[in-house]
Amino acid sequence: MRILGIDPGLAIVGYGIIDIEKDENYLVSSGSIQTDKNNNDSARLLEIQTDMQTIIDTYKPDVASIEKLFYFKNQKTIIPVAEARGVILATLEKNNIKIAEFTPIEVKQMITGYGRASKQEVAKIVEMSIKYKKLPKLDDTLDSIAIALCYGRSNPTTRN
Repeated sequence: MRILGIDPGLAIVGYGIIDIEKDENYLVSSGSIQTDKNNNDSARLLEIQTDMQTIIDTYKPDVASIEKLFYFKNQKTIIPVAEARGVILATLEKNNIKIAEFTPIEVKQMITGYGRASKQEVAKIVEMSIKYKKLPKLDDTLDSIAIALCYGRSNPTTRN
C-alpha cells in the first residue's frame, strides 16, 4: 500500500510517500512545497494545489494521511493553515484518494506510545521504522512521514 503523508501549512507543506509491504515500511519520496511569502494567499494556495496534483500524478498514492487541526497556539497561523488544508483535501477528493486525518497528539501516541512526545522522540522512532539511507532534516517533511506511518499503524489492512 502506498500512503501519502501530509503536514499542511501555507508557507511549507511537508509530504512523505511510504510503501508498506507486510512488516516493512519503505520511504519512496519526501519533500516540501514551499510557497513564496511575497505572493498573495490565493497565489500560494494555487501553488499548493498545483504541486499537490503533481505529487499525486507522480506517485499515485492509495490513501492520504493528513494532520488534523484541533488547537493552535498562534491564532495568526490557524486560518492560513486551515485554508491550505482545505485546498489539499479538495485536491485529494478530486483524485478519489481516501483520506485519513490525525491530530498531532494521535500521531505522537501512535508512533511513540506517548501523546506528548517531543519532535526528537518522534524523529527517532520514524528513523527506526523506515527503510531508507537518510531521512530528511526539515521538521515538516519528517512530520509528514510520521503522519503516513500513523495511518499504516492504525489500519491493519495495510500489512497484507
